[in-house]
Amino acid sequence: MADPITIENLGKTYPGGNEALRDVSIDVEPGTFLVLLGPSGSGKTTMLRCLAGIERISSGRIVIGGRTVADGRAHVPPDQRDLSMVFQDYALWPHLTARDNVAFALRRRHLSRTECRSRAATMLDRVGLSALAERYPNQLSGGEQQRVALARALIADTGLILCDEPLSNLDADLRERMRVEISSLVREAAATTVYITHDQAEAFALADQVGVLEHGRLVQAGTPEEIYTRPATPFVARFTGLAGEMPVRVGEPGADGTVRVEPHEGRSFLCRAPAGKLTGDALVMIRPTGVRLTTNGSADHHLSGRVTDVAFRGRGYEHAIDINGTTRLTGVFADARAPRGEVVGLRMDPAGCHLFPAEQ
Repeated sequence: MADPITIENLGKTYPGGNEALRDVSIDVEPGTFLVLLGPSGSGKTTMLRCLAGIERISSGRIVIGGRTVADGRAHVPPDQRDLSMVFQDYALWPHLTARDNVAFALRRRHLSRTECRSRAATMLDRVGLSALAERYPNQLSGGEQQRVALARALIADTGLILCDEPLSNLDADLRERMRVEISSLVREAAATTVYITHDQAEAFALADQVGVLEHGRLVQAGTPEEIYTRPATPFVARFTGLAGEMPVRVGEPGADGTVRVEPHEGRSFLCRAPAGKLTGDALVMIRPTGVRLTTNGSADHHLSGRVTDVAFRGRGYEHAIDINGTTRLTGVFADARAPRGEVVGLRMDPAGCHLFPAEQ
């Protein structure tokens, strides 16, 4: 049975006054795959450790499955929170085989050794490691060790699975394959999952819900689509992928929640309007999806710039564009290669252009 999670005004301050978390609140529905996204030092690991019971909270409350596990008075230890954890460094027992590492998670079920080993063998088969059941961790690759750790978390059949950047030690190709495996196996188990990462592509691929952390604060929570199409702050926009940023002057409101802006050079174009009224100088943050390369002779472009770099990406080409030495856009996609040094036109799409107040 998947557990709901309620976190209310969570705070964690370490000795010396280092405030790792401040006033974090979020509700997670049963069976949800929540990804906590943020850079190093944002508080995501501390938040996961507070959920696990490894860290005592300084303020607020954590409720798992309707039971308060941490507040100003109570602190339920990790082994009594009905959760399992997949660690970044795998945390496998070096003296146990893969099968016995997985079976170890059943030690509290009072099952016979034969039953534990039988269930562990079945779970290893589910993660594609039945042939390696008798190997020790030092005889397994990083991806194989991670699958053993995942099998151990799944066999515990808890209502909550916590994942501490489990793919960060793997190479790019293996990381993508393991991402698919984790997504399918965890959803098949129907457990609530909290997963932390600093990789926005990984977060968007895995999550039902994303929480973005900055300096210990939860600055935005929502679906991957909401985070990407409606970033709440410049930090969220930058951390979830930009082609670049450009100073502009705010003009008249457009249709369908847009506003027209005037760049320092080039033609005016439409952006997504911010939540509040904005006038004067502003900053437009441009997603790679918000800009399209055209030929410079075309009449339908808003800006022009010079190609400084181009990279083949299989599906097409990504270009880096310099706009009069003041703005640099990267990841500008086109089906055809534009040669380095060529002047090209850029057409802006309001769906990928987000307007914020000018930063002081």
